[in-house]
Amino acid sequence: MNILTWNELNETEKQTCLRRPSVARQEMEESVRAIIEAVRKNGDVAIKQFTKQFDKVELSELSVNRKEITDAYAMVEQDTLEAMNLAISRIRDFHELQISETVSYEKDGVTCLQLRKPIQSVGLYVPGGSAPLISTVMMLAVPAAVAGCPNKIICTPANAEGQINPNILVASDLCGIDKIYKIGGAQAIAAMAFGTETVVKANKIFGPGNAWVTLAKQICSETAEGASQDLPAGPSEVMVIADATANAEFVAWDLLSQAEHGVDSQVVLLSTERDLLEKVSEIIGKSITSLSRKNIIEGALKNSRLVLVKDIKQAIEISNQYAPEHLILQIAESEKYLNQIDAAGSVFLGPWTPESLGDYITGSNHVLPTYGYAKSYSGLSLKDFMLTISVQRASESGLMTVGPSAERLAKLEGLQAHAQAIAVRRKSLAGDNHE
Repeated sequence: MNILTWNELNETEKQTCLRRPSVARQEMEESVRAIIEAVRKNGDVAIKQFTKQFDKVELSELSVNRKEITDAYAMVEQDTLEAMNLAISRIRDFHELQISETVSYEKDGVTCLQLRKPIQSVGLYVPGGSAPLISTVMMLAVPAAVAGCPNKIICTPANAEGQINPNILVASDLCGIDKIYKIGGAQAIAAMAFGTETVVKANKIFGPGNAWVTLAKQICSETAEGASQDLPAGPSEVMVIADATANAEFVAWDLLSQAEHGVDSQVVLLSTERDLLEKVSEIIGKSITSLSRKNIIEGALKNSRLVLVKDIKQAIEISNQYAPEHLILQIAESEKYLNQIDAAGSVFLGPWTPESLGDYITGSNHVLPTYGYAKSYSGLSLKDFMLTISVQRASESGLMTVGPSAERLAKLEGLQAHAQAIAVRRKSLAGDNHE
């Protein structure tokens, strides 16, 4: 990997350095919209056609039955089951801490409340492809259960035999999922957004995916008949900031672990030390050959960068501009820089906190905004599975106290009926019903 020196780049080169892999959105959008419309019109028939076309499998049934789940338990090793249960318990503990009491504000005879209610039906998308993302099941299903969502469904693509990885099935069952469907891609998003003869309609769709899935979520959220989306969570990315105290091997494996997600993933290393950058590049080059996802990593590394920076201050400025999904601070006294981080999906502090630990077991949620959306979106949390309903009540004295000011503001906006709705009540209380 080539090493770039930030201070030697012009503005155009700096923008190019931080640019994510591009996608042919216009051509893709036409195809995704066509898939969505076909599913809306033809339901299960369209889903089966697209599953045959894209996943190369003919499905007689879209739903996973109970026997398949029971059989899956027999195929999952005890150590794996214990690891799942540990992860689920930690994720549950952290998300239960996010349950807040009802907000109440009372002043001058007027009360305002905020009630939090679970979203009634949620659709969870779990990518399939070359790796069964068991962790994604837990990161989506556990907060949905903690929030109390009554209907929780999962869509995940089947393999060539029409089966779903048994670990996915067991994890889903442990997390209390109600229905599992053997559907992937944009057609799965459309099925959950609009419902079909088999697939239960969701009010909101969660989960990461490739560019097709991300675009389908966006399109389906544009119409009231569809479903809202959680956040833009597309191809994975990591930025590492490292100084002279960093362990080059640790850094290299943090970069490799994200690069193996997909060829459209991106990894960026910012360091104050040229020697460290060179060593990391050497370790990556030697390590790739032994990895099962070698070709995927090599594809991702084409989009990736090693950058020499002047100091940590400059690195953090670059990071805030890039707004990474994952930000790893392998620097001395990393905690003291935390308040300078303005945009990141999740931050990993110090040498003993690899990003992959957060993917599975810390308890924090790993569904995070990508592609720079960390500037305006937060990572997934309990509140994303809940609705906030405001409640207001005024007593007689409250209406008489604050009503005149509300009338005045309504009149300033030229909204006469707004003002009169208050005025008639004030007159009624004053005993003057004839004016």
